[in-house]
Amino acid sequence: MKNIILYKKTIIAFLAMIIFVSCKKKLDEYNPGGVTADAVFNTPAGFEAGVSGVYSFNRWTWGKEAGYNLYEAGSDIWLSGVDDVNKEITSYTPNFLPTSAVVDQVWGKYYAAINLANALISRVGESGLSAALKTQREGELRMLRAWYYFFVVETWGPSQLTLEETKGIVTTAFRKPVDSIYTAIVNDMNIAIAQLPATVNAASDNGRVTKPAAEAFLAKAYLTWASYDNNTSRFDSAYKYANNVITNYPAIRMLDKYSDLWDFTKQINTEVIWAVNYANDFVTSDSRTSSGAPGGTVIVYPDGHPRGSNNSHFMFIPKYDVQPGMTRSIGVYGQPFTRFMPSRFLLNLYDASLDRRYAATFTEAWISNKTTPTNNTITLSNGTTVTRVINPGDTALFITKEALSNEFKDGRKYNCYDINRVYAADGMPRLNNLYVAVKKFIDPTKTVAPATQTTDARSARDAFVFRLADILLIAAEAKIRLNDPATAAGLINKVRRRAAGGTYPFETPGVMDITAAQATLGFLLDERARELAGEQWRWMDLKRTGQLIDRVKANNPQAAPTIQAFHLLRPIPQTQIDAVTNKEEFRQNQGYN
Repeated sequence: MKNIILYKKTIIAFLAMIIFVSCKKKLDEYNPGGVTADAVFNTPAGFEAGVSGVYSFNRWTWGKEAGYNLYEAGSDIWLSGVDDVNKEITSYTPNFLPTSAVVDQVWGKYYAAINLANALISRVGESGLSAALKTQREGELRMLRAWYYFFVVETWGPSQLTLEETKGIVTTAFRKPVDSIYTAIVNDMNIAIAQLPATVNAASDNGRVTKPAAEAFLAKAYLTWASYDNNTSRFDSAYKYANNVITNYPAIRMLDKYSDLWDFTKQINTEVIWAVNYANDFVTSDSRTSSGAPGGTVIVYPDGHPRGSNNSHFMFIPKYDVQPGMTRSIGVYGQPFTRFMPSRFLLNLYDASLDRRYAATFTEAWISNKTTPTNNTITLSNGTTVTRVINPGDTALFITKEALSNEFKDGRKYNCYDINRVYAADGMPRLNNLYVAVKKFIDPTKTVAPATQTTDARSARDAFVFRLADILLIAAEAKIRLNDPATAAGLINKVRRRAAGGTYPFETPGVMDITAAQATLGFLLDERARELAGEQWRWMDLKRTGQLIDRVKANNPQAAPTIQAFHLLRPIPQTQIDAVTNKEEFRQNQGYN
């Protein structure tokens, strides 16, 4: 939907020659007509296409199943749905091995993005762009390079650090320490912040990084780096940059209603600082060719959905469409791929009577969308069965986080699934195909004919990366780590006042306010779950705060028996381990050997 990162078919073939994975022994190199990278990137059009290519690699994780597997699931707030195809990742089973296709894919794309950024940064002076654009594009490229390295170091730990373009076949690699990688990240970000504009044209450049996006990222990077050794100065820096975003950009403000964030017509808004944007057109939205390069012929996954779309609209949807009175309606209720279901713990974090985020995030009731009446046979609590009629427009299905009485359930003509029918007392799913659905990612434009409802996976919904409420909570976390709970509580309360129905600028005390004594790291993590559920930060949040193991053991019964300390890092792909010749220096992460 948006205008940045639109591929030009005439350029894509040229980009393919430098998009390869560092350390591979065998490369599929493609150089049509002997054209060199210099010849492509030393023209304004070629350079701009290259910059767009660096952005495009975000679409391999943001709004994609691989990203949800690695950075949202496997936490305390999600369990595997019946159709989770990567349970070895989300439940940390012994089958989570270096041969994982997800891990291999994401590693490769991060390093491909980094190498493309390296190539462009070294050529920005000869790009043919105006002086102002050279400055801006270098800022973008440095932030993007730092961005991909951030995910590399947090996903795999000490890793290859290369700040110059890799040319030809490389068969050696060296695992640089975490501090070295973060030093490179901060160096790039200091340049990016100095060179990026405060705003971009929303009509033509939506999706490009800006100075506030860079400061938001640097705040999160400093906060994460500081967590390794409780470095006070880095916590100070995290707060400084988060506070810059909060106070220095009047145009950035939280929306009045949490539900407005998920209004498809309001995706470009005052709260979103940076988003990965999508379009329904696969060619302009990161489809891929057989060579692995973006653009060209659409290739689909084995389960039928193509790369070129935001897939969030079917990750958290139960099988509502097989219930009496219901048929599939992607634009209203989502596509039921049943990958992930909310944990009992997540649902219980919300006081739905006060917190409006619950109703904005989840669907509990489904209305019959059949065109004719449906007979529904129900087993009553006394064991007898009755048949009742569900008419079009009636409630057809009710799934709730509350416990329902037998009297309530017996009196309904539709099927009811309460918290105790869906989950055991310890949180283990009794049903992993029917559960409260996440609705905030649904794409209401999916109004295609019923005959294609089962196959249309496209969505032009943006994947939000940074929004102001997240940064308020990042600032609060920094203050908690700096032993300033009073300031932290004030920041958290701004987020909670909106959730309780307060009005901008959310200064008036509200019914959900907390005190300084309540502003603990545990409460902060609970609040981040309520505010950011499904937004691809949860695994990082738990890892950063040192709570991943304990919280998974306490709240995720599927993963509790199998998660171990070494799961704080993912396995380095076996293809990389096999490819390097200096195997004694480039070793696999502990626990995955």
